[in-house]
Amino acid sequence: MQGVLSGFAVIAVVIGVGWLIGRRGSLGDQGREVLTGLAFQVATPALLFTTLARADLSVIFSSRLLVTALSTAAAAGVFVAFGVVRRWGVGRTTIGALCSSYVNSGNLGIPIAAYVLGDASLVAPVLLFQQIMVTPIALTILDLSGAGEKRALFGRLLTPLRNPIAVGSLSGVLVSATGVRIPGPVMDPITLIGNMSVPAVLLAYGISLHGSTAPGRGQDRRPVLLAVALKSAGQPLAAWALATSVFGLRGAPLLDVVVTSALPAAQNLFTYASRYRVAESLAREAILLSTLLSVPVLVAIAALLG
Repeated sequence: MQGVLSGFAVIAVVIGVGWLIGRRGSLGDQGREVLTGLAFQVATPALLFTTLARADLSVIFSSRLLVTALSTAAAAGVFVAFGVVRRWGVGRTTIGALCSSYVNSGNLGIPIAAYVLGDASLVAPVLLFQQIMVTPIALTILDLSGAGEKRALFGRLLTPLRNPIAVGSLSGVLVSATGVRIPGPVMDPITLIGNMSVPAVLLAYGISLHGSTAPGRGQDRRPVLLAVALKSAGQPLAAWALATSVFGLRGAPLLDVVVTSALPAAQNLFTYASRYRVAESLAREAILLSTLLSVPVLVAIAALLG
């Protein structure tokens, strides 16, 4: 369980530093917004580009990825159904669906895959699927649902190309698919900028926790609890059911897909909510609760299937 504990410890420390920054007001009133903007507009697109430019795209055709994609769709679909019935709105429902199904495959998934599953590359299919498919689609929906925003049809079709994260992801895929080798003097500064992404996201998230209400008790209580239940229990159960009954996975492959599906909601979802100024408290509380719950959930999965 060293991988689970060490991964959570690193995240907790950086978020704690962010909380102290918010408490002391070290970055002023606009500190969180500046870090969020830096992550969304510059650092995260650079990180996604460098990650995908070096990735082996053949992993997207594995049965494990099909399990991940279907379990993600199942968890997100349940939240969307509730959102439509309860009339939570497009933006709020989109963020909630992401919190129900979008796993922390980067800064937490990689160390857990390395220490629990024995191979950090096993998280690559999830990472690629979320960056290539889920993120561009979700952010395009958020772009198109902007309040008072009216665009011509041609402008709407070009929405993904105006989103820096979608552009970074798609550019990385293009480089990987074509086999182009980017010279070190070009790639190195992009990598350096990309390395700011995870710390900036975690610090901004920590700052947001200062002065916030206890999770699961605010005005977003119902969508928060639904998202956390789907993320912590619904998605891993769906992955287990699909892997065993549909794809016939057993042993290590089964453990791989269930563990990755049980990872908590990713912190960068709060960056998206902040960027679009929608459902920020929902994202913040769902991420916090799902992260706390994922510790016993991952330990139980490792004990039962390991």
